[in-house]
Amino acid sequence: MKSWLLLALQVGVAVVLILAWHVVSTTNLFGDPKTMAFFFSTPSDVAAQVWDWFQGGTIWYNLWITLSEAALSFVIGAFAALVIGFWFARKPMLASVFDPYVKGANALPRVVLAPIFTLWFGLGIWSKVALGFTLVFFIVFFNVVQGVKEVDRTVLSNARMLGLNERQLLRHVYLPSALSWVFSSLHTSIGFAVVGAVVGEYLGSAAGLGYLIQQAEGMFDVAGVFAGMFVLAAFVILIDWGVTIAERRLLVWQPKGHHDT
Repeated sequence: MKSWLLLALQVGVAVVLILAWHVVSTTNLFGDPKTMAFFFSTPSDVAAQVWDWFQGGTIWYNLWITLSEAALSFVIGAFAALVIGFWFARKPMLASVFDPYVKGANALPRVVLAPIFTLWFGLGIWSKVALGFTLVFFIVFFNVVQGVKEVDRTVLSNARMLGLNERQLLRHVYLPSALSWVFSSLHTSIGFAVVGAVVGEYLGSAAGLGYLIQQAEGMFDVAGVFAGMFVLAAFVILIDWGVTIAERRLLVWQPKGHHDT
């Protein structure tokens, strides 16, 4: 599909959804418009709130705090997952020993961990980073392990016959094999890094988009809640677009259909 046609269809879906939202919240079709607007706000009120935030400049500091927390969670979590994931994938005995502990840690509800991280690291940035780390790490970790396991055995055997040592195998065989899995997990973990930051701010913070959303919710300002969510979604899409560009550059050796998104 041509890129311009895909973009047009994506914009068209957004327009339809916004129009449907406008109809629901401003007409009698689904009930009293005042009641519907109270619970769902309206597109114009949300747009006005976003505009006021950016025009007044109040959003920039809070957005910077949230994106900093999410970026740190993403980078630290993804790096740790890459290192430990490759290590476990290359050491089957080690992976078998720690397998139940890894799965048990992954099963822990992250919302329960948030107050513990706040107790350990305080109300500052690092409690949010810790929460985001737990969300990002396991997503990338399991994909790295699976990516290494999925390496083509014929390619691996041929590389060993050519005399490649373990470091060369890692660079030329295992890493390229796992890259598709890694980038797939990175697209997902971007959103989870932001979720970790926002949830941490929501539970206890003096700044950030999660704090703004919590404040708006406390005042029954539905437009403010939706505005915060839309701002978050917009920046996550931008970051994901950046990851997609990096993916296409790093996976240029693959057939085109393998990494086009």
